[in-house]
Amino acid sequence: MKRFTPGAVAVQTLLLLNGLVMLYPFVVMLMSAFKSNAEIFASPFALPESLDLTNIHRILDETDLATYLANSALITASSIAVLLTFGTMAAYAIARYTFRLREIVFFFFVAGLMVPLKLAIIPLFIQLDVLHLLDTRLGLMLIYVAMGLPSTVFILTGFLRTLPGELEESARIEGASEARIMWQIMLPLARPAMVIAGIQNAVPIWNDFFFPLVFITTDSRKTLPQGLSVFMGEYNTDWGVLFAGLSLAALPIMICYIALSRQFIAGLTAGAVK
Repeated sequence: MKRFTPGAVAVQTLLLLNGLVMLYPFVVMLMSAFKSNAEIFASPFALPESLDLTNIHRILDETDLATYLANSALITASSIAVLLTFGTMAAYAIARYTFRLREIVFFFFVAGLMVPLKLAIIPLFIQLDVLHLLDTRLGLMLIYVAMGLPSTVFILTGFLRTLPGELEESARIEGASEARIMWQIMLPLARPAMVIAGIQNAVPIWNDFFFPLVFITTDSRKTLPQGLSVFMGEYNTDWGVLFAGLSLAALPIMICYIALSRQFIAGLTAGAVK
């Protein structure tokens, strides 16, 4: 029978408290989705008096939720697909091949982590205008790809460098091409790191409000956070409806995280026992 030491009990207690702190805002948001504005202000932390679906009905009736949801899903999925494709190829070349400018190329990508893209909002606006990509989903995707590529390359390069070189040597002896070694041997082993890079970029892309607000004006191209902003007024905010919309917006990314949690944890713990 496993005995719990005081240190282990303290660690588990801290983890439990941390979990409660992280989950509490989400629980409050979910409860507020079933309350009216008056009830939210009267008892913001109490359970709703009844399971009232009025706020959810208003979200469905007063906004084009399906369009906003489809736009967010399309932009997020496309951006992550492009990020993982090009980020993986760049990281593989940096991690598994030796060439003269390898470290310079790597630090070129890493330097992107130090530059806040929002500071370049005016040059970005001018560039997208010249390319006729303003108020388009493609323009938004390109911004997200540029924003997420440095972290993707950084994560995948570090993981790919830990893979044993004997795998490549054995495959080359068997006559496998470089492309086959990459796609069929090395990248399946890097799946946990790819999941980490994907989730780390998918969450901010899905939740982003700033870039769609600046670059998207047509209602049919708006993303979910931007579409829900119609319930936030200058003098009055319909908090119950807004919380209902935020709860619906959080569900897809939570389902995705739960489905990929095993790979995510495997990627975080990879190398811990090496």
